[in-house]
Amino acid sequence: MKMVERNYEPPADWMEWEKRYYTSYDLIICDGLGVLQSVLMNTRPSVALGMAVSMVFSLPASAAFVILHAANVIKRIVEYEIHI
Repeated sequence: MKMVERNYEPPADWMEWEKRYYTSYDLIICDGLGVLQSVLMNTRPSVALGMAVSMVFSLPASAAFVILHAANVIKRIVEYEIHI
């Protein structure tokens, strides 16, 4: 990966931190996933499964929360428009 990344010149209009991290992005991601895999392999299976289940259910729950509140706001706006 490093050999491929060394031949890349980032655009001149990028910020310095973007130039610094873009060239080693693949290496950073691989290292991070390696650490995550190591941590998960050293935990009890029920803990790892519980973390995965909570992550899977958190996004739909958050989306439902946002949609319900948006519907409530739209309902109040429509009711306000009708009374005017």
